[in-house]
Amino acid sequence: MTPSLRSQLFRYAERLSELNFLLTRPDIMADMAQFMKLSREHTEVSAVAERWARFQQREADLAAAQDMLGDPDMADMAREEIAASEAELTELDADLQRMLLPKDPDDARPAFVEIRAGTGGDESALFAGDLARMYTRYAAIQGWRVEVMSESPAELGGYKELVLRIEGDDVYGKLRFESGGHRVQRVPATETQGRIHTSAATVAVMPEPDEAEAITLNPADLRIDTFRASGAGGQHINKTDSAVRVVHLPTGIVAECQDGRSQHANKAQALRVLQARLQEKERTERMTKEAATRKGLIGSGDRSDRIRTYNFPQGRLTDHRINLTLYKLGLIMEGDLQDVVNALRGAREAELMAELEVNA
Repeated sequence: MTPSLRSQLFRYAERLSELNFLLTRPDIMADMAQFMKLSREHTEVSAVAERWARFQQREADLAAAQDMLGDPDMADMAREEIAASEAELTELDADLQRMLLPKDPDDARPAFVEIRAGTGGDESALFAGDLARMYTRYAAIQGWRVEVMSESPAELGGYKELVLRIEGDDVYGKLRFESGGHRVQRVPATETQGRIHTSAATVAVMPEPDEAEAITLNPADLRIDTFRASGAGGQHINKTDSAVRVVHLPTGIVAECQDGRSQHANKAQALRVLQARLQEKERTERMTKEAATRKGLIGSGDRSDRIRTYNFPQGRLTDHRINLTLYKLGLIMEGDLQDVVNALRGAREAELMAELEVNA
C-alpha cells in the first residue's frame, strides 16, 4: 500500500472521531438537515475506517507471526498465520482502494430514463417498449418507484418515445451506463418469412438535478405550450389541455409531461426534465473534451454510441464496451439486469483505479 493511500486512510480515522463528536452536539441534533447530512457522511466514513482498522490489525498479526518463525515450536503455526494474514491483507487492500475511488455525487440521485425508437420502424418501437419493460421490471426488483413523465405510443405497440422517472437507492449510479444505442436482432411479429431483422432504439439516462445545483432557467428562453394529453379513451380520458410542452429556445431542447391531471404539476415536471436534459448536455460536452485526451472504456454515454446488441435467436446479450456476452437474454428482458450492471460498474472502477495508480 502506497504512503499516499495510508495518509488518506489515517484522515478517515480522524474524520470519524470528529463526526462521532459532532453528532452528539445538541445544536447539530436540532438541525435535522445538518444532522442527516453528517449521518450519511458518518456511514460512509465509518465503513472505510473499519476496514482500515482491520487492515492495521492484520498487519500487526503478520509482523507478530514473522517474529515467531525463529521459534521451532511455533514455526508451523507462524507460517499458517502468515499465509492467512497476507491473503486477507491483499483482499483488504483492494477493498480500501475501491472505497477511496472518487464518487459521483449524482450516483445517489433519481434518474430520468428516456427511450426512443430508432431505425427499424414498427419493430424499433416494439423494442423500445421491451426496453421500457426491462427497466421497469429491474426497478421493481430493486424496490424503486417508477413514474411515467411522458409517452408517445406507437400504432402497433411499444413507443416512439417514453420518459420515465425512477426514484430509489443509487438509481443513477446503477443505470448511468445504459445510455447509448441499443440494437436488437430478431424475427419481428410482422415478418411472414422468418427473416431476422435488425433495428435499434436509443436510451439516455440523466440524473435528476439537485434543486440547489439545477440550471437556472430564464423565462425569456422558454416557450410553453399546452395540449390535450393522449389516451386510450374511456372514462379517464383527459378532456382538458393539461399536458405541457416546454421548449428551450437557445438550444431547441424540448421536454413535455402529460402524466398528471394538473397542468401546473405537468409544467413543474416538464421543467425538471428540461433541466436534466440541459445538465446532461453540459456533462456530455465536458466528457467529450476530456475524451480528446483520454478515451474511457465505458464511453461518454452518447446515444449515437452502439453499446449493446440483443440477439434473440441466440438468446444472447453482448455489451460491446467491455466485451461482455451473456446467454440469458430471456431473463435479462424480464429485469434480471444485475450481472450487466455489476460488470459495467466493475469496469469503471478498474478504470478509475488505473488512473489513481498512474497519478499516484
